[in-house]
Amino acid sequence: MLPSRHLRSAARQRSHRPPLAAGDASSSGRLDPEVIRSNKAITAHMRAGRVADAERLFAAMPRRSTSTYNAMLAGYAANGRLPLAASLFRAIPRPDTFSYNTLLHALAVSSSLADARGLFDEMPVRDSVTYNVMISSHANHGLVSLARHYFDLAPEKDAVSWNGMLAAYVRNGRVEEARGLFNSRTEWDAISWNALMSGYVQWGKMSEARELFDRMPGRDVVSWNIMVSGYARRGDMVEARRLFDAAPVRDVFTWTAVVSGYAQNGMLEEARRVFDAMPERNAVSWNAMVAAYIQRRMMDEAKELFNMMPCRNVASWNTMLTGYAQAGMLEEAKAVFDTMPQKDAVSWAAMLAAYSQGGCSEETLQLFIEMGRCGEWVNRSAFACVLSTCADIAALECGMQLHGRLIRAGYGVGCFVGNALLAMYFKCGNMEDARNAFEEMEERDVVSWNTMIAGYARHGFGKEALEIFDMMRTTSTKPDDITLVGVLAACSHSGLVEKGISYFYSMHHDFGVTAKPEHYTCMIDLLGRAGRLAEAHDLMKDMPFEPDSTMWGALLGASRIHRNPELGRSAAEKIFELEPENAGMYVLLSNIYASSGKWRDARKMRVMMEERGVKKVPGFSWIEVQNKVHTFSAGDCVHPEKEKIYAFLEDLDMRMKKAGYVSATDIVLHDVEEEEKEHMLKYHSEKLAVAYGILNIPPGRPIRVIKNLRVCGDCHNAFKYISAIEGRLILLRDSNRFHHFRGGSCSCGDYW
Repeated sequence: MLPSRHLRSAARQRSHRPPLAAGDASSSGRLDPEVIRSNKAITAHMRAGRVADAERLFAAMPRRSTSTYNAMLAGYAANGRLPLAASLFRAIPRPDTFSYNTLLHALAVSSSLADARGLFDEMPVRDSVTYNVMISSHANHGLVSLARHYFDLAPEKDAVSWNGMLAAYVRNGRVEEARGLFNSRTEWDAISWNALMSGYVQWGKMSEARELFDRMPGRDVVSWNIMVSGYARRGDMVEARRLFDAAPVRDVFTWTAVVSGYAQNGMLEEARRVFDAMPERNAVSWNAMVAAYIQRRMMDEAKELFNMMPCRNVASWNTMLTGYAQAGMLEEAKAVFDTMPQKDAVSWAAMLAAYSQGGCSEETLQLFIEMGRCGEWVNRSAFACVLSTCADIAALECGMQLHGRLIRAGYGVGCFVGNALLAMYFKCGNMEDARNAFEEMEERDVVSWNTMIAGYARHGFGKEALEIFDMMRTTSTKPDDITLVGVLAACSHSGLVEKGISYFYSMHHDFGVTAKPEHYTCMIDLLGRAGRLAEAHDLMKDMPFEPDSTMWGALLGASRIHRNPELGRSAAEKIFELEPENAGMYVLLSNIYASSGKWRDARKMRVMMEERGVKKVPGFSWIEVQNKVHTFSAGDCVHPEKEKIYAFLEDLDMRMKKAGYVSATDIVLHDVEEEEKEHMLKYHSEKLAVAYGILNIPPGRPIRVIKNLRVCGDCHNAFKYISAIEGRLILLRDSNRFHHFRGGSCSCGDYW
């Protein structure tokens, strides 16, 4: 990444240069035949990747022209030597518009958009190429509004400008704005017609696409291919085949569109028949057929066809890699990745996604580091995968470093990676930076708003979640069913009962959202947490569909909070019918019995689990300290600092008891002596993680802990005391929500 200040100072430096060496006077070599021959040789060396040869020739030239510098500049840019290109640019005696445009394009291609904007502002003269570079580069990163800004700035627009802006709208799903631009003039070529038609197809608007197709003044083979593939993706293979048969000319892509269409619609035999009948095949055709087998999880057949391919390209390898990854076959995916003759950004992103989705957090981060060492360009998918991994393990420091790279790459303000960034900050418990990142986003989609609402809701900040919802309603973004799930969850986690009821019963009228099971689950949770168990149960009886295990689970959780073992038993029995392997529900019902002193019933749950072969998921907690994640289990005896941690907890336990803390021994699922129960509670995994954090994280910084299960009542109570005694903010993310412990209280208001 090149600091923008270096580029901004370039023009000032030129006005204060020392006298030039005689051989660098560009005017002296402008028409010199020897200079022209050398310029051509430099260009040839650079095109062949012989950068060192070009540099030696450049250094030996007694005279140079601006074209000489431009040849070197373009060569450095084409060979990925951006720092050298920037350094050479600052040494050009009299750079021309081509010089500026060459570096501008190099910065844009390398995703250094901030530097590109700085260089653009410096340019003394701009032409249509300048504006077209700015339009396309910002559009490629999803920054459509900025692309339109540079489009509007352009004093003269050529066909590339118009088509670039049209494509920007289309690629980013803003088809109506694309149509408005299209209707603003009449001088469009077939490329433009096809671009808009493709946009309609991409976003499922086949009637609008067909209307354009039918009135096109001149269709080419691309026009037919767009419509054939559009109907195929829609599942209308009858119309796709009719157009295929009617097409006056077909190319390999027309055939491939039909193969892909049959494959995507589950018609594998038809796809293979068309594939076998193709007059010619290219790598895309083979890849489509391989992908057809992968879609059906027929990996052996896919591998056999892959091995038969006469013309593999990097996409062929990526297809197999992605197939193995989606099938959860990580070893096979890694084997393909390791044997690839050439990797691109998609290859790295696919392998990162395989690790990330497979829960291999350490491997994901290590591969990302290796990707950087190899000098591979990091695309948006790769950033999103690694951010997701940082979110899963609450690796905030790593996530913040990625944020810095995102900003330098120009990604941070776009929706795709910007949304992943928001999710990362929320999952790491850093709401302030999540809000800052949200405010910095130049474009937001419905996912952006939903992430903010759901993020605040999970942290128990219902007021802030509803404020974001109110902001959303003032924009053109329409709330969807996921938005309302977040809103209802915010009301539930914050005890805003009447507010939640109002939203639930008005959401169809106000927002056109029909209540789905997720909305009913939120309402059952909301009413149950408020102690209105009968209303929650009645709502379940009145639903237009049968309650699922999640709904019964919400009622069971409410029964635990309000100590209603009979209703808890009823809910648990329903869950056992629907999900007999759900260990969490057995434990939750055992909790209810144990807290009521019904040890016989609690033991019955344990026996039932053993008889049915249900195993309790072991509890783990982890914390990130100095870019390293430390994992703890209950009574951990393997951590290298265990003695120091236990000694600190013993001392802390005495100070807590002096402050009024009493162990919640009633939740221990064993009928044993009180002293033994206290000992069992003292070394829960989350307490060990918090203790380690206090010992190793400097005062003033939050303690961020994740637990894979729901936090127990005793630990929840203990953390309130610890936060007050130690004067620390403790952020705990359990399987259900976030808890912010500060000054002796929790953000959930003991309402979880």
